[in-house]
Amino acid sequence: MELGIYTFGDITPDPNTGRAISTTQRYAEILAAAKLADETGLHVFGVGEHHRLDLPISSPAVVMAAIAGGTKRIRLSSAVTILSTLDPVRVFQDFATVDLLSGGRAELIAGRGAYIESFSLFGDDFANYDALFAEKLDLLLKISDSERVTWNGRFRSSLSNSQISPRPAGKLPIWLGVGGNPESALRAGELGLPVILANISQPPANFVSQIAAYRQRHGERGHDASTLKVAIATHVHVAKDSADGP
Repeated sequence: MELGIYTFGDITPDPNTGRAISTTQRYAEILAAAKLADETGLHVFGVGEHHRLDLPISSPAVVMAAIAGGTKRIRLSSAVTILSTLDPVRVFQDFATVDLLSGGRAELIAGRGAYIESFSLFGDDFANYDALFAEKLDLLLKISDSERVTWNGRFRSSLSNSQISPRPAGKLPIWLGVGGNPESALRAGELGLPVILANISQPPANFVSQIAAYRQRHGERGHDASTLKVAIATHVHVAKDSADGP
């Protein structure tokens, strides 16, 4: 089992004082938290993507690159990358860059996102919510598999033997982030991708059936067993000792 932490970088006002810290301060705290997580032996540090004033991390890869310079061993991940409203070529290039800067420690969690503001922001139609994600995931995986790509799709211009550079230090781990939709977990199994259950509003026990279905589909499709991985995002209370309860 591996343990990690993630952040959305929220600057929500304190409910008691009404005061909120600056984005600059929150970024500094994130870098410090990642350094501490690295030093204490945690396995993963994740950075979420949002496009809101109260959640001011719009580019996880940029923050991950900054973290890479101050850490040595911890893996760095998005949590998640909203692939539906991004260009897969640029996403791969950004994360490959982080991977090279960090000595092969970058990971990418691709998801459809829990908020919808990025659709209008980048000119995508929310009515194509799932179709956009499916097409862009297909292209992202093809880019990951080959440094030259020929591809055609509905929402993006085609590629013809196009060179995608830079290439990561090794194989860039790509996870599928799902929010509780059983079909999403099955898609991960179909494609042979590791899956993370990212719905923090429900207890992990609620996802048992989805995980079982994912494992079954993954096995039925004959994928490499090394890609059969399950992660769960959930809440945890941290105290100095067991006497300090939540």
